[in-house]
Amino acid sequence: MIEKAYSRYAALSRLCKFRISLPVALTTFTGYLIGMGGIAPEIIFPVSGVFLLASAASALNQIQEYKTDLLMPRTRSRPIPAGEISRKAAMAWTIFFAVAGTAILWYFSGWLPAFLGLLTFVWYNGIYTPLKRITAFAAVPGGVVGALPPVIGWVAGGGDIAHPAAFALAMFFFIGQVPHFWLLLLRFGEQYEMAGIKSLTSRLSHVQIRRLTFIWIVATAVSAMLLPGFYAFHHEISAWAVWILSGLLVAVFVKLLKPSLESVRFKSSFLLINLYYLLIMVTFGLDVLI
Repeated sequence: MIEKAYSRYAALSRLCKFRISLPVALTTFTGYLIGMGGIAPEIIFPVSGVFLLASAASALNQIQEYKTDLLMPRTRSRPIPAGEISRKAAMAWTIFFAVAGTAILWYFSGWLPAFLGLLTFVWYNGIYTPLKRITAFAAVPGGVVGALPPVIGWVAGGGDIAHPAAFALAMFFFIGQVPHFWLLLLRFGEQYEMAGIKSLTSRLSHVQIRRLTFIWIVATAVSAMLLPGFYAFHHEISAWAVWILSGLLVAVFVKLLKPSLESVRFKSSFLLINLYYLLIMVTFGLDVLI
């Protein structure tokens, strides 16, 4: 019985991509900390609300793309194409998580965080997902999905949405979404083409895509280096930490410009970008809390 329950949870976890929803909620956590300038028990509400909405968006995305998922080796083992969860059950989970996440944001954090949460949900499933079949550059508007969760935290923590720091924070997370997706293309571009999804790999060589990815990584680093100009860190060393981490990010990925590079180590590259974002968020957190 325990094994069966675990199996169901594992399928639900993959349907809702809890491993991705959690770091998304962590960006909300970070936004709340710097928006409030401290921490309070109420931080749990925007964080859990965004986690639930991100989970709902992932589940709905898998309903929308289950036919496509069947065509790609990378995704055909997802719960719906694998027959572990029916589309009807997936829709029920989508509705449950979406309603619960929105209600939590609305009741405990206010209408603006709830509106931004719903906007993120609609943008991901109503704009970004269909765009993937229309343009190979869908990742650019899709970056909005990564920009809004930290702003939700910022607003829930009492920050003014019109404050330049909120915009700078959103831009930092927006720009960083794009190299994430293009690293995926370098690894799975041919599978996307097989499934009928527009892919830059059908137009550009891997060398060209690596150069574009590097440009976006540099843009990510620059947007981070500019953050101290919009947000007043409590400790000077925090700003230095952001600058040093951003410089290291560029230094690590400069290898993408090497024409002799035959392939990109997808997992390590992906992990390095995620580690960079984690360390930046930790820097923000320590700056506020210490």
